Amino acid sequence: MSAQPAPNPQEPFPSLGQRLHAALMPDYNRKAAVYWWTMVCLGGLALAYSIWRLLGMSLFELIQVGVGCGIAMLAGMFPVRIPGSKNSFAAGEIFILLLLLMFGPPAAVVAASGEVAIGAVRSSKRWTSRIISPACSALSMLLTGTVLHLGMAAVADRGAAGEAAVLLLAMLAAVAHFLINMLLITAVIHLKRDEPIRAAAFFGSFGWVGTTYASSALVAGLLYMAFKATGIGVMAGAVPLMIVLLVMLHYHFRQRESDDQSQKLRIEAAEREAEQSARHLAELRASEQRFHSAFSHAAIGMALVTAEGEVLQVNGALCKLLARPEPELVGRAFGGFVHPEDTGALAHQWRSVLARDGADTTVELRFQRPGGTLAHIALHGGHFSDDEGSSPCLILQLQDVSARREAEAKLHHIAYHDGLTSLANRIRFGACLAQAIQRCSDEPGYQFAVMYLDFDRFKLINDTLGHTAGDRFLTQVAQRISAQVRPADTVGRLGGDEFAVLLDNLGDESALLSMADRMQQTLARPYMLDGTEVTSSASIGITFSSVGYETPGDVLRDADIAMYRAKASGRGRTALFDASLRAQLALQVDLERDLRRALDVGQLSLAFQPIYNLDNGRVDSFEALLRWRHPERGMVPPATFIPIAEDSALIARLTDWVLSNACAQLHRFEQVHGPGPRPRLHVNVSGTDMCRLSFVSQVAAALLSNGLEPGQLTLEITESTLMQRLDSALEVMGRLRELGVGLSVDDFGTGYSSLSYLSTLPITSLKIDRSFVQRLQDEARDAEVVKAVITLGHALGKTVIAEGIETPAQLSHLRALGCSLGQGYLLARPLTPDGAATALATERRWPAPDATPSEYGRFMPTGYGEPAHTLH
Repeated sequence: MSAQPAPNPQEPFPSLGQRLHAALMPDYNRKAAVYWWTMVCLGGLALAYSIWRLLGMSLFELIQVGVGCGIAMLAGMFPVRIPGSKNSFAAGEIFILLLLLMFGPPAAVVAASGEVAIGAVRSSKRWTSRIISPACSALSMLLTGTVLHLGMAAVADRGAAGEAAVLLLAMLAAVAHFLINMLLITAVIHLKRDEPIRAAAFFGSFGWVGTTYASSALVAGLLYMAFKATGIGVMAGAVPLMIVLLVMLHYHFRQRESDDQSQKLRIEAAEREAEQSARHLAELRASEQRFHSAFSHAAIGMALVTAEGEVLQVNGALCKLLARPEPELVGRAFGGFVHPEDTGALAHQWRSVLARDGADTTVELRFQRPGGTLAHIALHGGHFSDDEGSSPCLILQLQDVSARREAEAKLHHIAYHDGLTSLANRIRFGACLAQAIQRCSDEPGYQFAVMYLDFDRFKLINDTLGHTAGDRFLTQVAQRISAQVRPADTVGRLGGDEFAVLLDNLGDESALLSMADRMQQTLARPYMLDGTEVTSSASIGITFSSVGYETPGDVLRDADIAMYRAKASGRGRTALFDASLRAQLALQVDLERDLRRALDVGQLSLAFQPIYNLDNGRVDSFEALLRWRHPERGMVPPATFIPIAEDSALIARLTDWVLSNACAQLHRFEQVHGPGPRPRLHVNVSGTDMCRLSFVSQVAAALLSNGLEPGQLTLEITESTLMQRLDSALEVMGRLRELGVGLSVDDFGTGYSSLSYLSTLPITSLKIDRSFVQRLQDEARDAEVVKAVITLGHALGKTVIAEGIETPAQLSHLRALGCSLGQGYLLARPLTPDGAATALATERRWPAPDATPSEYGRFMPTGYGEPAHTLH
């Protein structure tokens, strides 16, 4: 099958023909598709022509044709399966050929296409097969039927010879119809596979079915002769009779097939039973032979022992097993070779054998070998007597199971220990923790603690040095942790780079904290991995049994929570669990649920803080600020719920809501503002948004649906977030700039941007962090920083915006430094949409730097009473 041509990038929307082709025939190449449409069109024309011809018949003839077509289509729903063969035939061919002989090709075309359509719907789920099959059948029947009637006209009025010729022509026409129809159908498959049609394979696959077509034509011809001789009456009797015979034949073949299948199953069951019986018989014979030659050829140790325990006879395998010669064994008490701790088990087994009157017992014992070594041996004992024996004795079979015991010990170690570090795995650690919890409830003075460790740079080691180096790192970590704990403590690896320590019988919590500090220092020392020196640190969470636990899962959960608190505080930290952490986690779960509901029921809103042109006092743009008024908790700041949205994959929905509503409000601002410069909007986005390629289309859709220009929208991302995800965000930023959307670096000066990044990144503006602006009046050094940022931004062609302006002195200082844009409570608090529209039409006049407090108060605009938080 040839490959489909790649879509043209200049044609992003496929044509109707392409969509139809993809829906109907996705696996068709060009040749197969052209052939398919050609056959469907020709077949459709043949069917339309035939229906047009039938409309010229009398009503009585149309009824006969309709009845014949209905019978043929009904027969097509019940193909007759031949027992012992994979082939089947539809009895409707008889009625189709009868219609061909009686009423001509149009009637046969309609019947054939209908019968094939029924069969195609029954046997195939593909619309292409359901359409082309009746089309090819109609075309083939029209061709062969027309040729047949021409031949019938040529042999008409020739008596018996003519009738024989009609029968022969009908059979030839049926076979020809079958061959042509099959050729037309199989050509599609071969064109799709781009391979030629081989005659041998074609006739080999369909020769038997062609014979059934010829037979059907013979039956139809005989019925046609009877019809000509006696009229329509013979058809009224013959057709129902044929239907009954075909139904009986169908059910007879089904019954034959069922009987054959049942007979086959019975034969297979008998063969399996015979095979099993033969195998059992062979095993019994082999067992008997082994029993008779036990002492001479047995691979396991065997001994005959009296009821009192004296050894009468042993074989060579037993001498080798116990590492003793036969003279040291015969005549001595058998129990003298058993380990003293197991003599009780031997005596119990001995009494069981003697008391059960012939019943065998098995016991596993330890036997002493010369030199003090022990062997684990499975001992099987039973009664034994011979014709010459004066009294019964016991026969013992001994098999060395030391290797099995060692294997079981290894499997036990594997099941409960980590394969890389040999520490306790999660299952073993959980079992030890469960024992500690139980002991804590049984012994009031007993206490324990659990340390949960996670390494901060393990993924970097795997990504840079490979997983083999990562495994060696984990091995060294396990050794260092084990060296810092007491012998009674349990160290486990729970998975990946997560370790846990169960500190048993804890006496003083302060001693544990000292141990944690020593462990931090030990784990922070460099590691040598493949000649490379690597440093790492661990975040440690600790919880104590005094919290009150009932299950190991609760302990590990709280220790894990404490560990994440340590990780959030910075690398190489230790945190202790307290109930507030669990409450904080529950609060996050509740907020996540409520945030989903807030998006659905409309609890979110937007405030708009103006960004003023500091030169002329007019609003340059607005920053959209997200607000969530919780029905029970009141105002929830974005600094609380935005991280939750990012962790729970809600950030995409949240950003979409902000973009859609902010752009819609900006469109309303335009309508109120009237002619003049179009107002612009700043919207904060998260780092997750900047890493999604779909974010570009999301922004374009928001602009397009509100009739905004791309240049009216600026997207803000914090400097630290941008630099952390720079590699993933570059492509999205480039596409946004190609679209015409502005990009701004928020909180500039708090991250670690370099000049090379600033000069190459597709950003349009920088926002000086409010911490620098608020300290302008305190230290000259901060003023120099702000001045450097403004100078740098202008030199790189970026717009510089100062945020957090709260005093006239700050405003005056920024204007003197050449900062042209700014925002803050001094200029305007976050406003409602109506207040923002009013601010857009108002020109401000700035107060003097030495303004009095009353002038300062009059200068403050009205807006929200509470500060609004941005979406970072």
